[in-house]
Amino acid sequence: MGAAIAATPTVVTPTKAKVFSNCTKMHKVYPHGVGKSSKVRDRNTRGKVVSNPVTNFKVSKAIYLANTKSDRDKDGIACEAH
Repeated sequence: MGAAIAATPTVVTPTKAKVFSNCTKMHKVYPHGVGKSSKVRDRNTRGKVVSNPVTNFKVSKAIYLANTKSDRDKDGIACEAH
């Protein structure tokens, strides 16, 4: 009998989060932006909580962290669309 051939384990590396160069490009993929958590509170640029917050943004901490430059009001949602 021949020697058994050991199976080589498949290593799956996580894909890097996509970095968008601007909000127009992000909106083509995620029309309402990307939030780091579903529990963020949408704020305007003056820091006040928005009365009609966006709730249908994509939740992805990895994508948000890759695009924090696009979160002008620092509320945890990059490129939110109102």
